[in-house]
Amino acid sequence: MSEQHNLVLLTFPDTTTWRYALDGAQHLPGLRMAAALERSADGVLEIKDTFTRGAGVATVGSGLLGGLVGLLGGPVGVLLGFAAGAALGNAAEEHLATEAGAALIVLSPRVPDGGAMLALEVREASPGPADELAAQYRASVERIDEQTFTEQVRAAEKKAEEDRTGTGEES
Repeated sequence: MSEQHNLVLLTFPDTTTWRYALDGAQHLPGLRMAAALERSADGVLEIKDTFTRGAGVATVGSGLLGGLVGLLGGPVGVLLGFAAGAALGNAAEEHLATEAGAALIVLSPRVPDGGAMLALEVREASPGPADELAAQYRASVERIDEQTFTEQVRAAEKKAEEDRTGTGEES
């Protein structure tokens, strides 16, 4: 079976077990990102925790590369090269974080009042490991393939921009 890039949603009817499930999810093969959303009984939604495999790698790697290039300019060049590279790497990571935030907004209606949801971005060779994790913590499972979910997020972003600028059609 070939790998599938999915968003795996684990929905919990209450807020007691998602923390343990998040710890287990961090060991899933192919996990790239995870976010825990919790909704209070009165409907207030919070992003309670996040996990990104390899967070900071782009910032540090770009900084080191910039520092190596800066060797041509001496000690000051190394410092300036590292700073410039780290800034570029950080900008790339910030862009990913912004996209992840938009994705969580799209997912927010799926979180039940008084419940929680783990959103897992996973490259899955098999649904087995995530399904086993869900069964262990009595969570329901929903999978959305990457392309479908990306289209949903882009449509939501477009609608939000139209609403903000007033260019959308009136209903």
